[in-house]
Amino acid sequence: MSDTATLPAETPTPAAAAPLRPTVAIIGAGPAGLMAAEVLSRAGVAVDVFDAMPSAGRKFLLAGRGGLNLTHSEALDAFVRRFGGRADEVGGWLQDFGPQATRDWAAALGIDTFVGTSGRVFPTEMKAAPLLRAWLHGLRQPTQAGAQPVRFHMRHRWVGWAPAETVAAMNSEAASAVAARASAVFDLQTPRGAQSVAPRAAVLALGGGSWPRLGSDAAWVPWLAQKGVDVAPLQPANCGFDVAGRGAPAQGDMGSAPARGDRSSASASAAPDQTDSPGGWTPYFAERFAGQPLKNVAIRFTGSEGRPFERRGEFVITATGVEGSLIYAASAALRDEIARSGRATFLLNLLPGRSADEVRAAVAHPRGSRSLSSHLKSRLGLQAVHTALLHEVLTPAQLKDPAALAAAIQALPITLCAPRPMAEAISTAGGVRLQALSDKLELRALPGVFCAGEMLDWEAPTGGYLLTASLASGARAAYGVLDKLGSAA
Repeated sequence: MSDTATLPAETPTPAAAAPLRPTVAIIGAGPAGLMAAEVLSRAGVAVDVFDAMPSAGRKFLLAGRGGLNLTHSEALDAFVRRFGGRADEVGGWLQDFGPQATRDWAAALGIDTFVGTSGRVFPTEMKAAPLLRAWLHGLRQPTQAGAQPVRFHMRHRWVGWAPAETVAAMNSEAASAVAARASAVFDLQTPRGAQSVAPRAAVLALGGGSWPRLGSDAAWVPWLAQKGVDVAPLQPANCGFDVAGRGAPAQGDMGSAPARGDRSSASASAAPDQTDSPGGWTPYFAERFAGQPLKNVAIRFTGSEGRPFERRGEFVITATGVEGSLIYAASAALRDEIARSGRATFLLNLLPGRSADEVRAAVAHPRGSRSLSSHLKSRLGLQAVHTALLHEVLTPAQLKDPAALAAAIQALPITLCAPRPMAEAISTAGGVRLQALSDKLELRALPGVFCAGEMLDWEAPTGGYLLTASLASGARAAYGVLDKLGSAA
């Protein structure tokens, strides 16, 4: 990526031979790992950061291409609620390093921020590269009294654990010398060959499974499971979905969509006939409208567990389904419903700013010789993508029925059959279960090894929540390491 070209090169590493024995090894140079390194460096601890990629923070840079959303300006209690079932645990991290601390941290790096109209917080220049460049420079050449320079070892990929006999030999050596016992021994593949790393403490900040080409490939899952660490299966989060097509059956009362054969009300008459069909958008619709945004719309969804979701925003039609900010906001509920029931149906309101009476009157107005598309555009402002979507979902009979058409414009059932692959998702759910960690994020099964960031079992919507909590978890893990090192001194 071009933004990485001006970033400083990594610290040269000696030829692979004897095991490296850093005080603290951080494996993963994303936001969580870098924040852990900063906290430890400022405390005067020598830190070595290892990462498989050629440069640090590659996913961070990509996330900032369209404007780096650092955090959100809403009150802390509302911010914490965004983490759903993990709000209590994540809220503890955010007490130490929350949204305001994130802005203060950026300011200390010389990066001013502003609050956008949505409440999201961005760097004034919008870009991630200046912040990352200043951050890495400060880690390599700290100016605070007593701070230790952080050493970076890039293209160092963790490939598993050292054999038990190697660990035993190293710890036996440590017992009879000045070296401290290792928390664990990691085998890394480097440009110079195999390298063992035996730190006194380690922080794993390896990310989840999204965007694997940038380093988060989830290769760590079986290695932690091998050591008895409880890992929840990784799943896509903040992701797009494939549509099931007009003929796919709706799941009962999902999204308040009417059940098959129920034509007892105007809203029920808006649902398409549940006939057999291959599913997915038709080639006509996909070819002409993939990439088209649906702006200022609303979606409503109620899953089989009865929890409602309703929000206004925008999303994008894709070749196979839907994606974008409004879909991401509902993605956890939609994904979980698909896992439970095989499908999830939300109701799409194309005109949330209009009353039902207004829409009915406009649709029922005589259109003369005008096409339906021209009629809906002139009376309601619907564009070609809106009308095509109505054609995609409704039957010809429903399109000719003013009552059914008016109801569908404000409650069009869109049935989803699968989330997009995890590699395409913005983030992932699942990971190291929080019950497998102490409140300092130390693995119960591997004392001296801490975890942080997206590899933990939590998720949050887009809007700065993911990044802020990742930073906070890195800080929490680093404080845990400091306690560990202090108690072992």
